[in-house]
Amino acid sequence: MANKPCEIVQLAIGAGQYKSKLDLKNLLLRGFMAGLFIAVGGALATVCSTGIETAGIKQLVLGSVFPVGLIAIVLTGMSLFTGDTMLLPMAAMHKKITWTKVFYVWLIVYIANFVGSIFWAYLMNVGPFAKLDPATGAQTLTAFGESALKIAEAKVLGYKAAGFTGLWSAFMKGIACNLLVNTAILLAFSAKNMIGKFFGIWFPIMAFVSSGFEHSVANMYFIPAGIFNGAKVSWGDFLIYNLTPVTLGNIVGGLVFIGVVYYTCYKKELTTE
Repeated sequence: MANKPCEIVQLAIGAGQYKSKLDLKNLLLRGFMAGLFIAVGGALATVCSTGIETAGIKQLVLGSVFPVGLIAIVLTGMSLFTGDTMLLPMAAMHKKITWTKVFYVWLIVYIANFVGSIFWAYLMNVGPFAKLDPATGAQTLTAFGESALKIAEAKVLGYKAAGFTGLWSAFMKGIACNLLVNTAILLAFSAKNMIGKFFGIWFPIMAFVSSGFEHSVANMYFIPAGIFNGAKVSWGDFLIYNLTPVTLGNIVGGLVFIGVVYYTCYKKELTTE
């Protein structure tokens, strides 16, 4: 059994209203864990795809394992910025919360997601991505670390070289990504059991990762993980040529293409309670 589409939207509004009532410490903790879980998926995708040279197969492997992060977030109630770009605006459009509250929660969760992602990037850098020489104690990269380095460079340097066209590409990939991420969240609301939620989340996330779209919180892990491993990417390049345009694209994808569209489609069927 599944919830009806209008019931899905009603549940999304309720989730947005619930998140708006969380205190600062709760938002920070939930945001930290969400960033960490997305990074877990990113790290797993890096490890599992290392050594695969066939492009399509490599992307399929990346997409197949990455969804573990969002599954953990949704099923345990953590707070992810990209999901909140849909959930809180839906509650605001239904006049359950103010837009000021929307932007406040976005800011806190975004910062907390970044900290959680950076933490896992550091953990991987001193763990599976590095190996120590037993004689000298010198640290060198494993094959997984080399892969992390290449991923970071691919996510920044191409956009930088292309200038405005690169920024536009990152922005559009951000829109496509978060359209699919929030479709996954709505499908999770549609299911009434864990198995249904699992598959509802897995397929759209697999689609966005395999297609090569850009997720701001995932990139808070992927690019710092590469920087920590010696990628030829500066923190300024990361901010300008990836994180900023991708974040803006994620906002448009979640807020406009899912939040506004689905609220408009079903607002006449929603209750005001």
